[in-house]
Amino acid sequence: MTETTQTIHPLRQRMIEDMTLRGISVATQKSYIRAVRSCCQQTGCKPDDLTAEAARGFLLHLQQDGCSVATINGHATALRFFLRVTLGKSDAIDRVPILRAPRRLPVVLTREEVARIIAAAPGRKYRAAFSIAYGAGLRAAETVSLKVSDIDSAAMTLNIEQGKKRRDRKAKLSPHLLAVLRDWYSAARPPVWLFPSRLGAFDHISPRQLSRQFVHAVEAAEIKKDGRVTLHTLRHSFATHLLEAGVDIRVIQVMLGHAKLETTSIYTQVSPKLIQTADSPFDSLPDIAEGIAGAP
Repeated sequence: MTETTQTIHPLRQRMIEDMTLRGISVATQKSYIRAVRSCCQQTGCKPDDLTAEAARGFLLHLQQDGCSVATINGHATALRFFLRVTLGKSDAIDRVPILRAPRRLPVVLTREEVARIIAAAPGRKYRAAFSIAYGAGLRAAETVSLKVSDIDSAAMTLNIEQGKKRRDRKAKLSPHLLAVLRDWYSAARPPVWLFPSRLGAFDHISPRQLSRQFVHAVEAAEIKKDGRVTLHTLRHSFATHLLEAGVDIRVIQVMLGHAKLETTSIYTQVSPKLIQTADSPFDSLPDIAEGIAGAP
């Protein structure tokens, strides 16, 4: 798996080709290669000789080091791919497990909190970026990858190209959001990318940079929540606010680009408005229940 300035090791090249054939993004390919390299360095195995047992030991090492479930599973996925596809060792792949992550409800902002964060954004560019992340329910990568040509003001939609799992979709463009984007465009005149990088107009800002500025805005707006507030919280809030407004959950599924309704249904569990408006069956018990409160 070593690389010189002139050549790439044949096994690494084979893995790259295997990933490319399966449509794995360049960013994910790099993370897979890093995971295999880290495993081999920690276990002392050559990539050609890597076994499921060695990969299992490496995952235990990560767990003992206090790595998150997401980090461990990211390495496990990469190692399983390398063993199963590139090395053809699929017989013991079950010995490289994918851990079950604890299911936690997402943090959701109120509409007032969203407005405060957008107002606290460091400049017009990030105000527009946060607005579109919330107003269209976009992921960080989808937001920064928007081109000026993706704005369809006639159909009032946004073209989302190659979103999660390389799916194209349409996102809703509201009149107020269009006004915000036109204001940003009039001020900056971006030639290609809607949110260009300071390093060059023909490259866009990174998801990390957008997320970093969002954290600064949250701090400036003095938002305090029980859980961690990230840029993705805007997407959670978008879905929850739609649900509270009475939008059908199947429509929300399409707007978010979820493949399964099960993924979207989690927002029914985080909306306090939905919970408060539901009548408790206790209140409809027969009159005999009136005596319960005063019973010894």
